[in-house]
Amino acid sequence: MNGRLKSFLGGIAILVFLLAYVSAAVALADHLPDNQIARLAFFAVVGLAWGVPLIPLLSWMAKGR
Repeated sequence: MNGRLKSFLGGIAILVFLLAYVSAAVALADHLPDNQIARLAFFAVVGLAWGVPLIPLLSWMAKGR
C-alpha cells in the first residue's frame, strides 16, 4: 500500500476515532458527580489520553515512506 493511501485511510480512521472518543467522553461526563475536582480530573485525563490509542495507527501510517 502506498504512502498516500495509508495517509488517507489513517486520516479517516483518526476522524472516526476522535468522533467516537469525544462522544463517549461527553456521555461519561454527564454521569460524573457534581464536584469540580472530579470534573477537572476527568477532563484532564480524557484530554491527554486520546493520543495513546492513536500511536499504533500513526506509526503504521509513517512506515514505508
